[in-house]
Amino acid sequence: MGVIDSFRKLFSGHIASTGMEVLQQLDLPENLTLQDGTKLDLSKEKDRKRFQRIVIDLQRQTDLLTQRDLASWRQAHQMALSIDNPSRQRLYDIYRDVDLDLHLSGCIGQLQGFIMSKSFKLINDKEDADEEALKYLETAWFKQFIKYVLQARYWGHSLIELGNVITREDGLLSFDGVKLIPRKHVIPEYGRVTINAGDSWQSGIDYREPPYSDWLVEVGAPDDLGLYLKAAIQTIPKKYALAFWDSFAEMFGLPIRVAKTTSRDQKEIDRLGKMMETMGSKAWAVLPEESSIELKESSRGDAYNVYDKRVDRANSELSKLVLFVTMTIEDGASLSQSKVHLKVLDNLIYEIADLVRDTVNDQLIPKMVKLGFPLKGLQFDWDEPIDYTPEQQKAFEEMILNNYEVDGSYFEDKYGLPVGERRQNPTPPPAEPPKGNTKEDTDPDQKNGRPGFFD
Repeated sequence: MGVIDSFRKLFSGHIASTGMEVLQQLDLPENLTLQDGTKLDLSKEKDRKRFQRIVIDLQRQTDLLTQRDLASWRQAHQMALSIDNPSRQRLYDIYRDVDLDLHLSGCIGQLQGFIMSKSFKLINDKEDADEEALKYLETAWFKQFIKYVLQARYWGHSLIELGNVITREDGLLSFDGVKLIPRKHVIPEYGRVTINAGDSWQSGIDYREPPYSDWLVEVGAPDDLGLYLKAAIQTIPKKYALAFWDSFAEMFGLPIRVAKTTSRDQKEIDRLGKMMETMGSKAWAVLPEESSIELKESSRGDAYNVYDKRVDRANSELSKLVLFVTMTIEDGASLSQSKVHLKVLDNLIYEIADLVRDTVNDQLIPKMVKLGFPLKGLQFDWDEPIDYTPEQQKAFEEMILNNYEVDGSYFEDKYGLPVGERRQNPTPPPAEPPKGNTKEDTDPDQKNGRPGFFD
C-alpha cells in the first residue's frame, strides 16, 4: 500500500475539502505515523512538503469525484437530447437521487398539498354543476391521476395508463386504478414504448395509435425533461457538502489522541496501539512509566461557514426553482415581503392547477366518454370559493339581511347553527315631541292648568 493510499484510508478522503487551511490550524504532533508504518517528521521541511503533496493529491481526487458526477449529469443530458437515438435512462438515474433531497421534497409537497386540497366540479354548457356526474371523479384513482400529472412538472414527459373499466357497488362505472408507464421504456420524441429499457425506438410500440391511445394519457411536451434537470445542479454538490461536513465532524469534532512511548519493544508498541484503538467514552489505560497519552484539540471553527452556507445556498436556489420564492418555506424578513411572495405563490398554484384542468378536459374526459362513461358535454373545473375578510363578510350579510328575506338554512349550513323562523321586530313607540324652550316648559303653573299671574 502506497503512502497516498495509506493517508486516504487513514482520513477516509474527508480532509480534502478543507485543504491546507485545516492543517495549518491543527495542532498536529511533529511525528506522524501512517497506517502502513510510514513515519513523517513535520518538524522537517522535506516531510512537511511530502505531507502537503499527499493532501493536495487527495484534494484533487475529491474534486474529480464531484466533477465526474456533474459530468455524468451533462452526459446524461446530452444523451436525452440525441436526435437519432434519444435515451433518458441515465438522466432518470440522476433524477432518483434528486428526488431524495429533503428540502426539494418539502417544496414539492407544499405545492402538491395546495393542489390536492382544492375542490373541483363538473359543469355543463350553462356552467351548472352536475353533482351526480361528479361521483365518477370522486375516487382514489382520480386522486392518483392528479398526482401523476403534478409529478410531470419535475420528471418531464409522463405517460399514464388507465386501468380496466369496472362497475362499482353503487352501479357507477370506474377504473380499477391508474399507473405510470416506466419512464425508461418511453421514448416520447417518437411516441414509442420499448419492451426493454435501452432498446432503439424503431423496435418500440407506437402508443399514439389505437388501441393503445384509448387507454393512455400524455402529460407534458415530448421534449420536456422536467425541473429535476436544473435541480440536479444544486442537489449534487449539496450531497457532497453534507457528506464532507459529517466527515469533518468525525475527524475533527473530537480531539486527536496521541500516544508517546520510548519503548522499542514491538509488543509494548502493539499493546499501546490496541489500547488506543479500543478507547471508548470511559477510557482508561495502564502505561509504562516512560509512556504518555495526549489529546490534541482542533482549533478549526468555521466549518459552519464552509458547509452550512453551501447547503443554505443550495436550498434557496431549489426554493426559487420550484416555488419561485423562498419565504413560503424559509424564514422571511418582513410582512410586506411575505405578502408579495404569497402572491407569487398563488399565481404559481393557479398555473399548475390550470395544467391539471386542461389535461382532464382535453384528454381524460374524452377517453372516459369513449369508454362508456356518461360524461359527454361536461367540463372539469376547480370550485374556487370567494374569500372575504371577516369585516367584508359582516358588511355583506348585514346588507343582505336589511334588504332581502334570507332563508334561515343559509346560516344553518354555513355556521352549523339551528335556525328557526325569522323573528318579527316589535313596532317601536312613537317618538316624543322634542322639548323646546316654550312658556309651558318653563312655567310650572301653566303645566298644572292654572292661569298665570298675568292672565
